[in-house]
Amino acid sequence: MTVRIVDIREVTKPIASPIRNAYIDFSKMTSSLVAVVTNVVRDGKTVVGYGFNSNGRYGQGGLIRERFAQRVLEADPKTLLDESGDNLDPHKVWATLMTNEKPGGHGERSVAVGTIDMAVWDAVAKIAGKPLFRLLAERHKREANPRVFVYAAGGYYYPGKDNSALRAEMRGYLDRGYNVVKIKIGGAPLEEDRQRIEAVLKEIGSGAQLAVDANGRFDLETGMAYAKMLRDYPLFWYEEVGDPLDFQLQAALAEFYPGPMATGENLFSHQDARNLIRYGGMRPDRDWLQFDCALSYGLVEYLRTLDMLHIHGWSPSRCIPHGGHQMSLNIAAGLGLGGNESYPDLFQPYGGFPDGVRVENGHITMPDLPGIGFEGKSDLYKEMKALAS
Repeated sequence: MTVRIVDIREVTKPIASPIRNAYIDFSKMTSSLVAVVTNVVRDGKTVVGYGFNSNGRYGQGGLIRERFAQRVLEADPKTLLDESGDNLDPHKVWATLMTNEKPGGHGERSVAVGTIDMAVWDAVAKIAGKPLFRLLAERHKREANPRVFVYAAGGYYYPGKDNSALRAEMRGYLDRGYNVVKIKIGGAPLEEDRQRIEAVLKEIGSGAQLAVDANGRFDLETGMAYAKMLRDYPLFWYEEVGDPLDFQLQAALAEFYPGPMATGENLFSHQDARNLIRYGGMRPDRDWLQFDCALSYGLVEYLRTLDMLHIHGWSPSRCIPHGGHQMSLNIAAGLGLGGNESYPDLFQPYGGFPDGVRVENGHITMPDLPGIGFEGKSDLYKEMKALAS
């Protein structure tokens, strides 16, 4: 029997919330959920791979249904197989997805392709009968490390939320085992943000660290003003100061701000990531890279990004992806990334971990579930199973 993909299904789901950051609100945010249905049966069940796109970029149902899914479904199934002929080859599927696509323009199609790519890797690992992180470690001749650092992303601007509520939110994350938390800045005047930062630092004490995220809002002058203020505090990082493609701004901040900085979540190709490394002044001894495979053409492209980073002297341990999803957790555990973002209370059911997984001292331990492990998260799998059936 030739392994083949028999269907690719998509549904656009709301992940709306009344929160906002410095740039957008999430009141109408959506996400695409994808099921890649194969003809393979394991333990009496059809193998289905699942994927979804990260928050912050809207669902891509039109592109998925009208352009990318059809290319895979119309392809000769044998052209999508690995050398053994017993499994799909994600790289060949990716090449089929990108047939007749011009280079450049990494805005929305990268999200559509990344969502399908996630589902393909989920299916491949399930067909192999292994957790994805172990499959990746084997293929890249690494030792898998199921213990992964995670931090709690929150601290959004919310109607009626004062600093006491912000402190309570951060305390809740520490009580659940996190030791790094993150809040938004840039959506209020500088002095108000200073008060928010000081309130959180007072709450978390010396046993935890705080990261701040401007979501690309600042021009150089404002970014410098905040940097001058932030130098007074022992922050984990100062994130995405200006426009993601303004590498000159990022480089100027790197010369002015001595503490760690982080960026990259809104760069959607290995070429854009390379330009950040070439021209953005990023410092491999202290800064962090946040490229998110679900938004940037998937793991196939992320592997190219990791190869580029190696050439330029960067360790994968300096990568802590955006998105808070289990795909990046598997990449972190399998390929030695520095950790992963986490949304303990937001963007459910897509964020978080499989049921029973707990955060201990800022880390989680990956369960040995086949594929990405979505089936271990009951509220998420309920949504996925409905699409597949």
